Amino acid sequence: MNAKPSPSFSSQFKRTLGRLLKPLVQTEPENREQLVQVLKQARSRHLMDGEALSMMEAVLQVSELRVRDIMIPRAHMVVLERDKPVEALLPVIIESAHSRFPVIGDDKSEVVGILLAKDLLQYCGQDSPSFNMRDVLRSAVFVPESKRLNVLLKEFRLSRNHMAIVIDEYGGAAGLITIEDVLEQIVGEIEDEYDFDEGAYILKRDENHYTAKAHTTIEDFNEFFGTGFDDQDYDTIGGMVVNALGHLPQRGESVDIDDFRFTVVRADSRKVRLLNIERKLSEPPAG
Repeated sequence: MNAKPSPSFSSQFKRTLGRLLKPLVQTEPENREQLVQVLKQARSRHLMDGEALSMMEAVLQVSELRVRDIMIPRAHMVVLERDKPVEALLPVIIESAHSRFPVIGDDKSEVVGILLAKDLLQYCGQDSPSFNMRDVLRSAVFVPESKRLNVLLKEFRLSRNHMAIVIDEYGGAAGLITIEDVLEQIVGEIEDEYDFDEGAYILKRDENHYTAKAHTTIEDFNEFFGTGFDDQDYDTIGGMVVNALGHLPQRGESVDIDDFRFTVVRADSRKVRLLNIERKLSEPPAG
């Protein structure tokens, strides 16, 4: 006799919360909408704060999202070419500040493995060995676009992998996804590659390049750069970028607004989170 399949993470979560919050309602929630209403009642009674409510709603949403909903599209992937010398790879690694890179063969749809940036350190010294990509190339994990995020998160945890290549119906690379992408759907932005000072919203990288949190207010942006962007229609630079593009952008998309180029560094299915900013002026910026 076949074993009864184990309940999904989402259904277990719903039942557990239903039992815990049952004193708040007359009947146990029977669907997601009812459960969310119970959670909002708990928030209104100060049994949890707004951040906890947002996280619980995100947990419920994760089980309904699929890899295609949050993956980085192939066109926006930062990749390394298998046959390039190490001298040609380092500028790409330094500029992107990523720790893992898909390695491609003849074109971007042919991902042959994953390279960890730290594995190149041994080739940077004076007496370093000759570089051979095959010596440091690691196997890639491939997942279909249709895989549910909660299933992928479990697989990431069990395999201890941090990145997967998303493949289309023909077996070609359609994009990539990381464990951080999935976790950010629940807990929000994870800032591990950008060293912001506590309370800071804009990080200066050089005279004309910056990284900024998308919820930086237009007022703070204007004060930092000495600009005069209007804040009547939107409050944040993330809102300004979305308005300029006309849609919720994916990572890698750019838009020019006056003397600035804004490039999306982090975004999920709900909002833009982090932006790279290039000031296209010859004179040093204010701030």
